[in-house]
Amino acid sequence: MDNLTFGQFITQQRKERDISLRRFAVMIDISPEYLCNIEKHRRAAPASEVLERIARVLLLDKYEAGLMYDLAADSKNTLTVLPDDLTGFLNENRVVVAALRMAKDVDATDAEWQEFMQKLRAKKDNNVRGDS
Repeated sequence: MDNLTFGQFITQQRKERDISLRRFAVMIDISPEYLCNIEKHRRAAPASEVLERIARVLLLDKYEAGLMYDLAADSKNTLTVLPDDLTGFLNENRVVVAALRMAKDVDATDAEWQEFMQKLRAKKDNNVRGDS
């Protein structure tokens, strides 16, 4: 699965479910040409509404949907909703994206995030004191 592209993932999932390209395009409400270009890696992943339809139509489980969203972000070469100083960090540290997804899944509270940030601050402070 290394170097799997978003288009390859969609093609693989669609074929495993024995859905033709044209039928799938109709099911997710995009043109067959657009879907073909996505699958051939000539176009980046579509908008989030289309991704949601893809996940629903293909009956993707949580892991598969997460992988699909990660591959979609990779195809766009950026996470578009974040400040510029964070996009590179997140693209290079996929474990952070996985942690954010888990926090979303468990509906992490502000208090839990504050506690997490305090632990990181304490670790940073200890490292600074250890360096002096």
